[in-house]
Amino acid sequence: MTLTRLVVNGSPVDVETAGLRSLADVLRRDLGLTATKVACGRGECGACTVLVGGRPRMACTTPAALVTEEVWTSEGLAEESADLRARFADTGAFQCGFCTPGQVVHAVALLRAGRTGPEQVRAALSGNICRCTGYQAIVESVCRTAEERAAAEPRP
Repeated sequence: MTLTRLVVNGSPVDVETAGLRSLADVLRRDLGLTATKVACGRGECGACTVLVGGRPRMACTTPAALVTEEVWTSEGLAEESADLRARFADTGAFQCGFCTPGQVVHAVALLRAGRTGPEQVRAALSGNICRCTGYQAIVESVCRTAEERAAAEPRP
C-alpha cells in the first residue's frame, strides 16, 4: 500500500495510491467527490476536469501519486461558481448534466485568468465535450458571467 497526501478542496487527505491509480478514481471512490465524472477514461472528453495548482487537468489520466499541488473539484468550487452555474441554467447550457461539472471547473480557471473573450472561451473549452447542447450556450454563460462580475466590481 502506498499512501499519498493530497490537498483536496482545501483539506489535506491521505489516500492509497498504489500503482498509477488515477486522481479521478481517488476522488470518486475514496473521497466521495462524484461530480468528477469519468466518461472516456483516456483524457479526451473533459468530463473529469479538476484544477490542479489552479490549472485544468484531466483527472482520469493523472496519476494521484504524482499530484503535488492543491486539487479543486466541482464540489470545492461550488460557492465560487454559483453565479456561473446560474448562467448555465439560464441559457440552457446543460441538459443531461454529465459534462457540466468539468465544463464549470474549466470555466472557473478561465474566469480567474481573465480569458473570457468568446473565441478564447470556445478554444479553451473545445476539449470539454458536450453531446447534448452544442457550445454556444456554454460560451455565452462564461462570457456573461465575466461581464456580470466585472460590472459588480467596485470602481475607483
